[in-house]
Amino acid sequence: MHTIPHWINGSPVPGTDTQPVFNPATGAEQAHVVLGGTTEIDAAVKAATQAFETWSQSSLTQRTQVMFTFRQLLVEHEEELGRIISAEHGKTVDDARGEIVRGREVVEFACGLGDVLKGSFSDQVSRGIDVHDFRQPLGVVAGITPFNFPAMVPLWMHPIALATGNTFILKPSERDPSAANFVAELYQKAGLPDGVFNVVHGGKTAVDAILAHPGIEAVSFVGSTPIAKYVHEQATAAGKRVQALGGAKNHAVVLPDADLEFAANHITAGAYGSAGERCMALSVAVAVGDAADGLVQVLERKAREVKVGPGDAPGTEMGPLVTKVAQERVENAVAVAHTQGATVVVDGRGLKIDGHENGFFTGPSLLDHVTTEMQAYKDELFGPVLAIVRVDTLDEAIDVVNANPYGNGTALFTASGEAARRFQRNVKVGMIGINVPVPVPMSYYSFGGWKDSLIGDSPIHGPEGIRFYTRPKVVTTRWPQPKQPVTAGFTFPTSH
Repeated sequence: MHTIPHWINGSPVPGTDTQPVFNPATGAEQAHVVLGGTTEIDAAVKAATQAFETWSQSSLTQRTQVMFTFRQLLVEHEEELGRIISAEHGKTVDDARGEIVRGREVVEFACGLGDVLKGSFSDQVSRGIDVHDFRQPLGVVAGITPFNFPAMVPLWMHPIALATGNTFILKPSERDPSAANFVAELYQKAGLPDGVFNVVHGGKTAVDAILAHPGIEAVSFVGSTPIAKYVHEQATAAGKRVQALGGAKNHAVVLPDADLEFAANHITAGAYGSAGERCMALSVAVAVGDAADGLVQVLERKAREVKVGPGDAPGTEMGPLVTKVAQERVENAVAVAHTQGATVVVDGRGLKIDGHENGFFTGPSLLDHVTTEMQAYKDELFGPVLAIVRVDTLDEAIDVVNANPYGNGTALFTASGEAARRFQRNVKVGMIGINVPVPVPMSYYSFGGWKDSLIGDSPIHGPEGIRFYTRPKVVTTRWPQPKQPVTAGFTFPTSH
C-alpha cells in the first residue's frame, strides 16, 4: 500500500499524518494520503512566491507554449488518468475521460490568451496624451476543489491562473487525491518551472491555512454551499479575492409537447450519470400537466435499465458512490422520502454487485409525487435519486424553480420556442439548457450559478476567470517635444 505525498517546488514531499484512500467499488483501502497544514502551506507559498518572480516576467509565448505541451500530454495520458480517477472516485473510466476532455478545453482556452490579453489603446485623449491599459497577474493563488471532479474542476482554475502569470497551490479532495499529483507531473514534463504549480493534501486544517495565509492573493473554491460561504467569509476577511461556487438542486422541466422518450433518455443520464455526484446533476424533474404520467413510465423503464457496476468494467454506466457514508446518506434519503409520502417507483437501496459486495453501490432511485416540502426535494442528496414534482403549468414550474434557494443549472424540454424563451428569461438560474440536460458552458464562457450556488460574484473560467486572476492597469502617457513649453495647471486636470 503506497502513500500519496504532497508536491511542492517540483518534488514529492512526505508527511507524517495520513488517512486512507478507498476503492469505492470494493470498499477496501488502497492507499494513504498525507495530510498537510500550516507548515506545508507555508512551504508551498514560499516556493510559489519565489517562482512568481520569474514566471510572472516570462513572455506570453513561453507561458502558452507550456500550455500547448501540457494539453498534448493530457491527450496522451487520458486513459491512464481516467483509470486513476475511476479507481479512487468510483465513476466509470469513460466518465472520467469525459471530465478530462472538458477540463482540457480550459487548457485550450488558456493557449489562446494572447488575443484575450491584448488590452486597449486610445490615441490623443488630450493634446499630446495617450492612454492604454493591460492586465497583470496577482501573485500566488490557490484552489480548493471537491472529490466529484478531481481533474476537471482544478482544470477550470490552474490553466488560466498559470497562463496569466500567477503561481498556484492546489488543495484537492483527500478522498481522491492522486489525479492532482499526476497533473503536477505532467506540468513538469511540459516544462513548467518548479514551484509554479504545487499540491498540498489535507482537510480543514490545510483549508484554514490557505484562507489565512498572507502570501496567497486569491482563492478559488468549488464545493457545498455551507463551506463556500465559510471560504468566502474567511478569505475576504483576510483581504483575498474569492471564487466560491456552492451546491445545487437542478430542475428539468418537461412540457406536454416534449418528446418524452428523448426527454427521459437525457434526464436519466443527467440524474444518474456519475452516480448523481455532480453539481450539475438533474435531481428534480418537474412534470407539467399531461406530461407527468407518461414521463414517469418512461423514466421508470430507463432507470431500471441503467447498468451499475465497477467503474472499470466494460458496459458499466454508473459506478459506486465515493464513500460508505455517502451511500448510507443517499439510501436514508430514499427511506425518509417514502415516510413523507413520496411514491418510490424505483428503489435502488440494498444493491449488491457480484464480486464487489462490500462496494459503496446503490442503484438508481425514482421518486414520484414529491412535494417541495419533502427532504428529498430540499436537500442536495448528491446521489442517484431523481424526484418527480407535478405541476399544472409552465409558469407554475418556473415558480418552483425560482423558489428553490439554489440557482446553478436548469433545463427545459419542449418543442415550443415561445415556451423556451419565456423560461430562459424568467428563471432565476445561472446556466440554462433548452433540450440540453446538463448545460455546462464551453470553456470560453464562464461557469457559475445564482443564489446559494454562487457565493459572491465571481464565476469560474472563461472571461471571468481572466478577470479574476489578473489586475488591470491604466497608463496615461505624455512625451513632450524637447524645448516645447508645457504649462502645469493647479486646477483639476481636464481633457482639452
